[in-house]
Amino acid sequence: QVQLVESGGGLVQPGGALRLSCAASGTIFSIYTMGWYRQGPGKQRELVATITRGGSTNYADSVKGRFTISRDDAKNTVSLQMNSLKPEDTAVYYCKATVLPSAISATLQYWGQGTQVTVSP
Repeated sequence: QVQLVESGGGLVQPGGALRLSCAASGTIFSIYTMGWYRQGPGKQRELVATITRGGSTNYADSVKGRFTISRDDAKNTVSLQMNSLKPEDTAVYYCKATVLPSAISATLQYWGQGTQVTVSP
């Protein structure tokens, strides 16, 4: 079993910055793609950014140039630096990881419990 725990959410004014972190723990042989998703009020969950084990990144158009995703494989963590925040960035942000529990198992996908980000004056 694998647990993903997010931290770093909160209330910030428009134009401000926040840094989200997600730590994976449990039975982990390797972690493939890690990413951040968000679900705003009345909206479906959407991709924010992903990063592969090799470091390739992918961003939603709405956050390009403002958000930066990074990972630390030694610590099994993924972070999201969010700058120039806008009210429309308000959402619950979820961490997701594709995990290989052992060398002979199949990969499994795990989600964190979510952390609230509110951008408001």
